[in-house]
Amino acid sequence: MPELPEVQALAAFLDERAAGHAFASLRVAAISALKTFDPPLSALEGQRIERVRRHGKFVDLDTGGPHLVFHLARAGWLRWYDEVPSTPVKPGRSPLALRVRLDDGSGFDLTEAGTKKSLAVYVVRDPVEVPGIARLGPDPTAPDFTLADFAAVLDGRRTQIKGVLRDQSVFAGIGNAYSDEILHAAKMSPYALAAKLAPEQVETLYTAMRETLAEAVAVASGRPPAELKDAKRRGMRVHGRTGQTCEVCGDTIRQVIFADSTFQYCPGCQTGGKPLADRVLSRLVK
Repeated sequence: MPELPEVQALAAFLDERAAGHAFASLRVAAISALKTFDPPLSALEGQRIERVRRHGKFVDLDTGGPHLVFHLARAGWLRWYDEVPSTPVKPGRSPLALRVRLDDGSGFDLTEAGTKKSLAVYVVRDPVEVPGIARLGPDPTAPDFTLADFAAVLDGRRTQIKGVLRDQSVFAGIGNAYSDEILHAAKMSPYALAAKLAPEQVETLYTAMRETLAEAVAVASGRPPAELKDAKRRGMRVHGRTGQTCEVCGDTIRQVIFADSTFQYCPGCQTGGKPLADRVLSRLVK
């Protein structure tokens, strides 16, 4: 799933190439992807894009009037064209969800692999009309998001820190992959309770979060969409590396399996050498 660093890079890429151009046409191939009807998709045609920015994991193409907002979900992606294909867009079993053509012939496709379709496209007058954006918590990379702000967010949350970091209403933009990386950098168990963290642990976690995300944003910055997935994978130290050796301590990276996802961690770095039980057992291995 694209997370804050990749979505930031996509927004910057589109801002560089699409801002200043008008929408020439927008064609939906997956009706289920379009989540709004007022304004209609056609309201964007002829509108000039003023800027492109990110809200959490959402990309917002702002015309100064209606906004085209999309969320790539777990298996969605953006494919850019200097010249958009002229083949007609036909609803069906293709990965294509939406094709956007700009006034200079360039544009992009939004695609989604797999059978579970979660990619979402919105046409709104204001981004806060998108429910997911309205619920977003603070941006953890914002210059004015301080250690004190971070501590205040964690205070009283008697839930596991892994889930807190992933909750978009708590921190906008962090998902499964970067929460794994942040916790590994902080040498903290994913099952640690947020409210029970000591002040020095909160500071360590805050620093790990800021540095991990800043490094990932720097790696993604300036890359075209086609390169972002591979760059993300190469930068991961624990996420997606089950069974491999931890570069920090030499222990074997392990995973915990949920109903619809998994997370990875290093026992040597994060849990005192003790493996965590699979979540289906609902307990730690003692």
